[in-house]
Amino acid sequence: MPDLDPEDEKLITLARSTRARTQAAEGAAVRDTDGRTYAAATVELPSLELTALQAAVAAAVSSGAEALEAAAVVTEEQAVREESVRAVRDLSADAPVLRADPSGAVQETLR
Repeated sequence: MPDLDPEDEKLITLARSTRARTQAAEGAAVRDTDGRTYAAATVELPSLELTALQAAVAAAVSSGAEALEAAAVVTEEQAVREESVRAVRDLSADAPVLRADPSGAVQETLR
């Protein structure tokens, strides 16, 4: 990840560690416009299902974030789910969404 901004590298590291710790399908992290970060994993309960990015956005919003600077998702999938991207766009129309594989290598950046 040498070409990434150190703050974006931090998001990927947080997303990777959250995914590994919980053994979830995805891990995600977001950074708000105050520089605070929030990480989450996929939530799969009988009464509630959230992508990791939706959960990270929910954590940010519930902590008072009004906008996001960037987001990252670590997944084996070949694309970020649309509902994940929409959750980010609800707060910030132009925040980049990084998709990384489980090794942390960035595969794409959605803008």
